[in-house]
Amino acid sequence: MHPPLLEVAGLTMRFGGILALNDVGFEVRHGSISALIGPNGAGKTTVFNCLTGFYKATEGRIALHTPRAAIDLIQILGQPFQASDLVNPATFANRLYYKMFGGTHRVTRAGVARTFQNVRLFKEMTAIENLLVAQHLQLNRNLVAGLLQTAAYRQSERDALERAYAWLKVFGLAEDANRLAGELPYGHQRRLEIARAMCTGPRLLCLDEPAAGLNPRETEQLSELIRQLRDEHGVTILLIEHDMGLVMRLSEHIVVLDYGEVIADGDPHTVAHHPAVLAAYLGTDAVNDDES
Repeated sequence: MHPPLLEVAGLTMRFGGILALNDVGFEVRHGSISALIGPNGAGKTTVFNCLTGFYKATEGRIALHTPRAAIDLIQILGQPFQASDLVNPATFANRLYYKMFGGTHRVTRAGVARTFQNVRLFKEMTAIENLLVAQHLQLNRNLVAGLLQTAAYRQSERDALERAYAWLKVFGLAEDANRLAGELPYGHQRRLEIARAMCTGPRLLCLDEPAAGLNPRETEQLSELIRQLRDEHGVTILLIEHDMGLVMRLSEHIVVLDYGEVIADGDPHTVAHHPAVLAAYLGTDAVNDDES
């Protein structure tokens, strides 16, 4: 048996006296499409923020199993910014990069990327420039090589440009390459943010409400794209989503949170009929009425 790609155990997050996550645990299998769902305020985005280094969890373990080792994301990626980081521009840039994009990391090459509930593109940059920015750690950034425009440096730039255009094509955005990101239709901005995350070469892609604000046609197209990323590009997907139709059609494994705790964990059919899930979404009275 291969270990899961992602293993979360005993994840606890406190903000002062507020317990946002309490002993959260779940696994995400290699090559799966998994969903993290729950009512508003259940702690879903807090879990994502712990996974991707925005927060350092109070307790627990988040292990990303790579071909070589298991990386403890809490210890490696969850460190808060410190004053000393400002003294070392390279350290600051690397950590800021990870917190913005996830993906390839200078030290760990952890391979986690994310999108956000609210689209976070560089609106005054073109679509292609947004994808190039996300690749800056993969470029040959040696200052001397850049000044001298060595063959290796020029090749790294060509590779980054080719990779960016390739992902724009996958997401149906090739014709928008030179348009400002802020001028794109909202649905295109959503896809562009996912394309930017893919430019970092992730093993695990965390999507925070990717269908928010999309119409039914755009939602169906997004669903097909997510399957394509898993089936053709070997990326494991973990998503937060309120569109239950999309979740049930797309996901193979669902984890349900309520008040910062896992109340159900299983396949879509099991979760959809779990009494605790029905109570969380419909209310205890509604469940009791249905049973009577």
